[in-house]
Amino acid sequence: MGVTRGSEIIDGEKAPENSMLYMASLQSKGGHVCGGFLISEDFVMTAAHCQVPDNLTRVVLGTHNIKNVDEGKIRYIEKMYKHESYQNVGTGKDIMLLKLSRKAELNNKLQTIPLPRSEIHLGDNTKCYVAGWGFIKTGGGVVNELRVVDVSVINPRVCREMWGGVPDNVICAGGYKTKKGFCQGDSGGPLVCDGTAVGIVSFNWEKNCNYPDKPNVYTDVSKYLPWIKTILKRTKRSE
Repeated sequence: MGVTRGSEIIDGEKAPENSMLYMASLQSKGGHVCGGFLISEDFVMTAAHCQVPDNLTRVVLGTHNIKNVDEGKIRYIEKMYKHESYQNVGTGKDIMLLKLSRKAELNNKLQTIPLPRSEIHLGDNTKCYVAGWGFIKTGGGVVNELRVVDVSVINPRVCREMWGGVPDNVICAGGYKTKKGFCQGDSGGPLVCDGTAVGIVSFNWEKNCNYPDKPNVYTDVSKYLPWIKTILKRTKRSE
């Protein structure tokens, strides 16, 4: 399957500063690798495939421009909780939780984003958005300033047909007959619908971001709520 892991925002625009206070930049020694989003004071959610290669060391929070980062906005990763059944993006379960070395201090520049409270079923053409620091064109490079693009949810049957099958528990939105979607460097960021993080950027088609002929695919967060709750409870007990 011609999927591409890690995926920047195509045909979008710069996000207004302080508009997405939950966004996280997951970084290695070489800089930005993936996106993520703050779901509690000490946990960031992202895609499991962002752990490959295993070089993530830190998370930058509450920052619109990742070029010059204030030390106070950096948190190191204490532990990674990758879904135990994850193998690759083509088989799904592309979800991971990162326990931060110390709690984030929530303020007017940094907030969490809510997850769905129960399993959801998004209607066709539901308007959502995705943001990230990824490429803004095929073969480009990551950008310093956060970018955002509106995308519409695609019917699951259409998505399966266009891909010739997709993993269970995914949401398809953007790409496919539009020039809007994500690209390399956006992976792990949230698909946000009505103020809720409903999806995680998982994969697109063959690194072709400008004119994608397949829908973009996201992990459906609502299908993993029991797993998420288990991890959060387990870590609280051990504190």
